[in-house]
Amino acid sequence: MTEVCRSLLRAVKTPGFSPQALNELFDGTKVSHLLGFDRNQFTQIRRETARKFSFSGVQDKIPLALESNRLVSPGEGRGGYLLKPIPLIDGFQQLEDVPANEHLTMQIARQVFGIETAKNALLLFSDDKPVYLTRRFDISPAISNKLRQEDFCQLGERSEQTHGKNFKYDSSYEEAADLIRRYCSSAPVQLTRYFKLVTFCYLIGNGDAHLKNFSLIETSDGDFVLSDAYDLLATSLHSPYETRMALDLFVDHETEFFKVNGFYGHPDFLEFAKRIGVPELLAINFLSQIDGKIAHVEEMIRHSFLSAEGKKKYLGLFKDRLLAMKP
Repeated sequence: MTEVCRSLLRAVKTPGFSPQALNELFDGTKVSHLLGFDRNQFTQIRRETARKFSFSGVQDKIPLALESNRLVSPGEGRGGYLLKPIPLIDGFQQLEDVPANEHLTMQIARQVFGIETAKNALLLFSDDKPVYLTRRFDISPAISNKLRQEDFCQLGERSEQTHGKNFKYDSSYEEAADLIRRYCSSAPVQLTRYFKLVTFCYLIGNGDAHLKNFSLIETSDGDFVLSDAYDLLATSLHSPYETRMALDLFVDHETEFFKVNGFYGHPDFLEFAKRIGVPELLAINFLSQIDGKIAHVEEMIRHSFLSAEGKKKYLGLFKDRLLAMKP
């Protein structure tokens, strides 16, 4: 059986990571994909770190730091990594596949669609249960300084107190683009990146790409840009009856395609690009290349750590969205 890199999903000679993955994740340090603790110890670390750090989201997560060649609890520091195990969420299907799903989706976004993502990998607890690791892009593992990062809820001053319990979802992707125009000096470039990311979320079945899953981050020059993508997951694999997108595409508009079909398609994303200021030729070029990416997506699904059933459903979901996006 061919071994596959636990990060980049490419063939390797021995279990673990390719040299490129080690450089990206750990600055070249040789780190094992086998963690020295299990889910029970994860829970203990979470209790200890909860007093010092707070992380948003419904999934459990803990910070980790790289010491020598081991990933350990960060102690008093922030840690340069986040670890997410199989979630304990009522109503979700195939929970065991969630870490592998997020890992695969992040890799497809980056390697197939050219979307900048947080570096990531799929590790194993000491009891062989899968767990998702991501390297934080807002801090360096070597220092405690944190880069200024604001998600779209923070930028839009949205909270449960101001906008109700549905504050993360009560908006549209068109409206959210205004935040990029308002805060980014390189808005045209960032809006194009945003267009590609929103389109990818639809293609891959990510029905939970809400406002807190998009952020701007400050550069060393003091400018703000769209952050690397994070929390990308084909949520429809686990929640098949959810809506196709977390937010509406438009503030107050329906294309003729949507009126006829009841779901978004190629004309909707062309209109979306136009409304947020993405050049038509750039949008057409990106959308026209989607069909040609199926073989690469299939290859990555085969190499992924999803279960056999998960691989079948993931591919079927992607092909269904491809049909919706036909010109």
